[in-house]
Amino acid sequence: MLIVLSPAKSLDFESRPTTKKFTLPDFTTDSAELIDLLRQFSPAQVGSLMHISDPLAQLNVARYATWSSQYSWTNAKQAVLSFNGDVYGGLDATSFNARQLDYAQNHIRILSGLYGLLRPLDLMQPYRLEMGTRLSNARGKDLYSFWGNTQTDALNALAAEQKSNVLVNLASEEYFKAVKPTSFNGKVVTPIFEDWKNGEYKIISFYAKRARGLMARYAVLNKIKNVQKLKAFNLDGYVFVPDESDAQSWRFQRRVA
Repeated sequence: MLIVLSPAKSLDFESRPTTKKFTLPDFTTDSAELIDLLRQFSPAQVGSLMHISDPLAQLNVARYATWSSQYSWTNAKQAVLSFNGDVYGGLDATSFNARQLDYAQNHIRILSGLYGLLRPLDLMQPYRLEMGTRLSNARGKDLYSFWGNTQTDALNALAAEQKSNVLVNLASEEYFKAVKPTSFNGKVVTPIFEDWKNGEYKIISFYAKRARGLMARYAVLNKIKNVQKLKAFNLDGYVFVPDESDAQSWRFQRRVA
């Protein structure tokens, strides 16, 4: 069983990493090509391209300027310990012990606009480049064109290596569009998380993001390899609802008093 997550906009490069174990990203050459392109943009152009404020645009222009294809502890940190958004609050990878980090390294991948596909312990440098950014490049009009089949091919290779035929999609719609489910050599399962509000169950973005991280955490803590065991996921009060689910979409709901 493999799991894919989205990255986060918020980053934490101030806290010390909880492990010295690391790997290096597989697609650094591609990342460098994107950085070379981004270095041609002014702060105003970056702000317009990414729909971000002037201070954020200036910050990211500075990040592109200092980005290096050489990784070290002075400029990089493991991806799963660097992302700091709602998903990663649920995942809470800083609490993992060595064996749990090993499971995560083998079973979780993080989709990235800049890095393509990251293992949890891959070193990364601070950046902002969302997968949906319409960054025209030599390969096409946007990042989906740039990355092409890269993520899907890498996931197929990993699935073959692990003799796994199930991919659990815990990524956002924006990021999972970088994967081509029909080209994945196996089954794709997408958990959906809903909360009771105003008389009905609905997806509430903040809670759904955190729940994706919680499910990935549940898989890590229980060392799950059989996807069916994810149906027992019950963190933060979520419960699998078989009558609202099908083979591809698994619905989890909670009703907090």
